[in-house]
Amino acid sequence: MFTGIIEEKGKLLNKHLQGSSSFIKIGASKVLEGTKTGDSIAVNGVCLTVTAMDDKSFTADVMPETLKRTNLGDLNSMAEVNLERAMAADGRFGGHIVSGHIDGTGSIISMVKDGNAVVVTIGAKPEILDLIIEKGSICIDGISLTVVSVDVSCFSVSVIPHTGSETILLDKKKGDKVNLENDVIAKYVQKLLNPSKGGGITMEFLTEHGF
Repeated sequence: MFTGIIEEKGKLLNKHLQGSSSFIKIGASKVLEGTKTGDSIAVNGVCLTVTAMDDKSFTADVMPETLKRTNLGDLNSMAEVNLERAMAADGRFGGHIVSGHIDGTGSIISMVKDGNAVVVTIGAKPEILDLIIEKGSICIDGISLTVVSVDVSCFSVSVIPHTGSETILLDKKKGDKVNLENDVIAKYVQKLLNPSKGGGITMEFLTEHGF
């Protein structure tokens, strides 16, 4: 589990994204501290398992499903990525609950200066937008952010200077793809309330269980 608080920006040193032997190699420093083979590191919000490492980099396998759902396959050599180690049991919960399991991608529509912040607007599919609420949480390329507004085609977040300097989000441009992970609580609530997805809370259900 992660919190969406980025620890450092790493660089893509190598990638091989074909068939069953797909992997990426990321240059890093801070996230390597205390890390060992088998540990989890979120790369642009994607939970990956460290398969090899040295004092300046780590390597992780990438599944076909991950390539379908995320922007990892679009990364060019030496591209910067957001990195976060899995949350320590005694750590502070600075962001929100982030699983590292990407729901899909969105595209940058605009970036507009707003005082000391930048409002970033992102277009996304209806199934992702349905689980986003104003002032709720969304994870963008691994960054925990608060939603400013949302409508039927897009949503916006406000990025403060610290977040802008410590992550890759404001380095992107219009049309660039970002990884999106919805709030896990919203996903469970949707499942429980939707009969077509195996859930469904009805009056009969409530009566049967004493409500």
